[in-house]
Amino acid sequence: MAPQLPLPEDVQGQPCLKQLPKADLHLHLEGAMRPVTLADLARTYGHPAPQIAPCYDSFDRFQNCYQEVVELIRTRCDLQRLVHEVVEDAAASGAVWIEPHFMLSTYAPALGPAEEVLDLVLETGNATGARLGVGFGLVLGASRNRDPHQAMVLARLAAEYADRGVVAFGLVGDESAAPAEDFERPFTIAREADLILAPHAGERVGALSVRNAVDVLSADRIAHGVRAVEHPPLLERLADEGITLDVCLTSNQLLGVVDDLDDHPLPRLLKAGVPCSLGSDDPLLFGTSLLTEYQIARSQLSSPDSQLATLASTSIDASGVPDDLVMSALTGIRTWLQEGTSSSHR
Repeated sequence: MAPQLPLPEDVQGQPCLKQLPKADLHLHLEGAMRPVTLADLARTYGHPAPQIAPCYDSFDRFQNCYQEVVELIRTRCDLQRLVHEVVEDAAASGAVWIEPHFMLSTYAPALGPAEEVLDLVLETGNATGARLGVGFGLVLGASRNRDPHQAMVLARLAAEYADRGVVAFGLVGDESAAPAEDFERPFTIAREADLILAPHAGERVGALSVRNAVDVLSADRIAHGVRAVEHPPLLERLADEGITLDVCLTSNQLLGVVDDLDDHPLPRLLKAGVPCSLGSDDPLLFGTSLLTEYQIARSQLSSPDSQLATLASTSIDASGVPDDLVMSALTGIRTWLQEGTSSSHR
């Protein structure tokens, strides 16, 4: 059963989760489209609006639904609107930084040369973020479902933009579609440019996928990665090497990675010392938000505020946040926790 939304934001004696500074490191740009924007674009282009399901009976159905959303972004103005609204919604969740996964090859050359499209997204994200106090960086993504040669092109472009707003290099798509070895060279290019390496792994495929992301791709962060809980030695390695898992609670439930949120492995991952952040993944398709993910952790996983603060701190530490924002965010997290502790003793 899907979580009942919205969940209560505040509980008497507990600090407001919206006020907790946090970063969303596992967010897909198109998957964060607003429902009203989806309806507007469908109406504009005379296309039936995609049927957003409360849950998905297969990963293929989910991917098909996602692709229908992507196909409604047909102009630069559409893309600008999407980025602008995604940053606004992140601010409403109390985010101080977001790193959306972005598939540039979806829009270039259809909307112009790759560099122009990338500049458009970065400029829009930064301009909106500057107004709202939300930093913006991109995870430029390759796809397991496409020719690995395209990943090489994207990795080189990501390297060129390493000091211009692209902060990480990712890998999305069906984990069973292609092995990590097919993408070793693109990830080497990204690593040499000092980009964060953040492939998806350990969602539909088990612990072996996570291990390959570490061994072959030298992952710094892993989007999902929760299936690592099936292999204790791997958990120990993730903890020892400080490899962060960007965990998405609602997504894991609605795609059948876990049967019930009460049994989600996040508490076990944290107990094993594995660094974790919380991400919203695809808010449009899963009916969630970054704030909601923290609310779920508090209410359904019984995460104490000290643990929620740790999740938020990890999201900052593992990100591409500039140094000045790191310090202010971590200070804000400590203040949030201290104020909550003080109020609970009154």
